[in-house]
Amino acid sequence: MGCHSPLGMNGVDRNAEPDKPGSLMTTALSRPGAREAASAPSPSGEPHGALPPMASPANRAPRLRAKKPPLTERVTEAAIYMLAYSAVAAMILILIFIAKEAWPLLTSSAIHREVTMAKMWFAQHWPGYDAAEYVWQPVAETPKYCVVPLIVGTIKVTVIAMLVAVPLAVSAAVFVSQYASHRVREVVKPAIEFLAGIPSVVLGFFALIVMASWFQDVLGLESRLNALVAGVALSFAVIPVIFTVSEEALGAVPRSYVEASVALGAARWQTITKVILPATAPGIAAGIALGLGRAFGETMIVLMASGNAAIVSSNPADSVRTISATIAAELAEVVFGGPHYTVLFALAVLLFVVTFGINYLGEQTITRMKRKMGVSA
Repeated sequence: MGCHSPLGMNGVDRNAEPDKPGSLMTTALSRPGAREAASAPSPSGEPHGALPPMASPANRAPRLRAKKPPLTERVTEAAIYMLAYSAVAAMILILIFIAKEAWPLLTSSAIHREVTMAKMWFAQHWPGYDAAEYVWQPVAETPKYCVVPLIVGTIKVTVIAMLVAVPLAVSAAVFVSQYASHRVREVVKPAIEFLAGIPSVVLGFFALIVMASWFQDVLGLESRLNALVAGVALSFAVIPVIFTVSEEALGAVPRSYVEASVALGAARWQTITKVILPATAPGIAAGIALGLGRAFGETMIVLMASGNAAIVSSNPADSVRTISATIAAELAEVVFGGPHYTVLFALAVLLFVVTFGINYLGEQTITRMKRKMGVSA
């Protein structure tokens, strides 16, 4: 009587672990009628003892959503986008304005009585001339609006400026980045870049007073103000642009290129000409393209130092008249909406399109050079 049976009153082993399968649940289901009772549906239609269904996607807890950024952050982002696209919008608006003012040249019959596209681009046999000539005399008794002398003058001054500026700027960039000591670099580089801060009217005044007299005395030029003086003076405005971009490109060449060339026994000048300059060709080309655009559109220097004579000549010692100088000198004295006014805006459209074309072709050339060198895809 003193020993206890391991079975309870219901015949269930007390030592059985209730958490293990096959213990209590197995014993309960092994009784007669237990399985039928468990599988019988409940009043709600679900079987007794059935597991609850898994939560459907609709019943799941909603995902956390990112909070809206603060109002100040959104306003700042919108302001940055606006500033980024403002330059593009300004360029488009400027083009629309000058094109609108020049449009009557194509449509107005009143303007066509005085000037047409043929008179602007082709030689005409004017009264008092023995043969057909390219003449720009908009204030004469018979107004003459041929733009060829202006285009020739612009090209002459620009070519002279680039012939002077490109060798000097690139050579200075090579010297500063490859040969000069740290102390010399700290003096030469700011001095060259300081030229960009000199107003163009000051450069024009210097060319008018000093350079014109010096060139005439040394070279014996007939015209004191001419394309040569204007081009050399214009090069002082172009040199800082080309120098800055070229020097940054030369300084970005990996040091490993130079070390590998020196390790192969190349001299310093061979490393520069065969390794460094080809590697920086896209950067130097970018600087030249920027300088060309600056030279083509410069106004005050050529207005003061070119002589402002619309002559079609290949001699750099002759006076010239450029497109930009013509617009600056004559726009304030014309009748609003008249033929002369319309032609000047047509020249502005031409200058805008040519400058845009120079920049676009320069960018395409740089991209092609980078692709050829494997710098970009």
